[in-house]
Amino acid sequence: MKLIQLLTSVSLALTGAAFAADGHNHAHEHKGLQGGVVAEANHLDFELVAKPDTIKLYVRDHDKPLSMKGASAKVTLLSGGSKTEVDLAPNGEVLEAKGTFSIAAGAKAVAVVSLPAKKVATVRFVVE
Repeated sequence: MKLIQLLTSVSLALTGAAFAADGHNHAHEHKGLQGGVVAEANHLDFELVAKPDTIKLYVRDHDKPLSMKGASAKVTLLSGGSKTEVDLAPNGEVLEAKGTFSIAAGAKAVAVVSLPAKKVATVRFVVE
């Protein structure tokens, strides 16, 4: 019985070390630094800031902004029965589109994001 308890303890300790070794705190909160909604995909944080005249998408890796040089995204907005597709282009450290958008609380957005040297990410948001 003591051998089983010892093996279980060792197993749990090694499992915890394995999670810590990946360098990502899986229990941390994802808060919007720009006032938007945040979702995680491919070990990156994506923050969508959707306003009636601008849609911005910020990408962070462990709270550090990524360069958007060479990046692109397509956001599909689903709001009140309407569907709008918007292409976002780099503007400094953000992907952005300007125009007129139907944004209401509870609207859903799906972003397909292409970043250089990274796997394409599909990110889902619910606008607050």
